[in-house]
Amino acid sequence: QVQLVESGGGLVQAGGSLRLSCAASGRTFTRYAMGWFRQAPGKEREFVARWSGGATYYADSVKGRFTVSGDNAKNTLYLQMNGLKPEDTAVYYCALQPPGSAKYDYWGQGTQVAVSS
Repeated sequence: QVQLVESGGGLVQAGGSLRLSCAASGRTFTRYAMGWFRQAPGKEREFVARWSGGATYYADSVKGRFTVSGDNAKNTLYLQMNGLKPEDTAVYYCALQPPGSAKYDYWGQGTQVAVSS
């Protein structure tokens, strides 16, 4: 099993920055992909960013403001969020897609991000 623990959420004013971290423990893989998702109140969970072997992908809504990065040695995924907007307010989740899997099989418990106007 893999355990994912997010941290770094909080309350910030519009235009501010936060850095989320996601630490993975338990079963390790030599190659895997990880992603960030978010869910705002009353809305469905949505994709934010993906990190796979150094390649990165972003939702259009965060492109140019968020940066995803990974540290294989530390089994940690990061999400640097700059230029935050009130519409970025959500619970942010990290997820891991093991090799050979077509989906994210492991999810963290989430960390709350609130952006005030």
